[in-house]
Amino acid sequence: MNTPLKRKIFNAFIGVHILHHAQIEPIYGSWMMDELKRHGYEISYGTLYPLLHSLQNDGLLKSNEIIIEGRRRILYHITALGEQTLIELKHFIKELTFEVL
Repeated sequence: MNTPLKRKIFNAFIGVHILHHAQIEPIYGSWMMDELKRHGYEISYGTLYPLLHSLQNDGLLKSNEIIIEGRRRILYHITALGEQTLIELKHFIKELTFEVL
């Protein structure tokens, strides 16, 4: 992304994608990176983790720490506010997609 505005819009799309997957099941950073890459998003961990923390600070995600094979993993779960926000965003996305495409 070339400009700060494009980056901000791009990050908003990633945020919606994160909420979508967190609604299905708990997610963790490296899995989300692989998922985003599968969809053509090229981002760094330095972009992903601040987004996850921002969604958590806004009350859309919550997290808990687990240990798997001696390694620390942070699982992110969608909150009730996150679910409601995602429902509202899907409405706007559908309307915008219809108009733009």
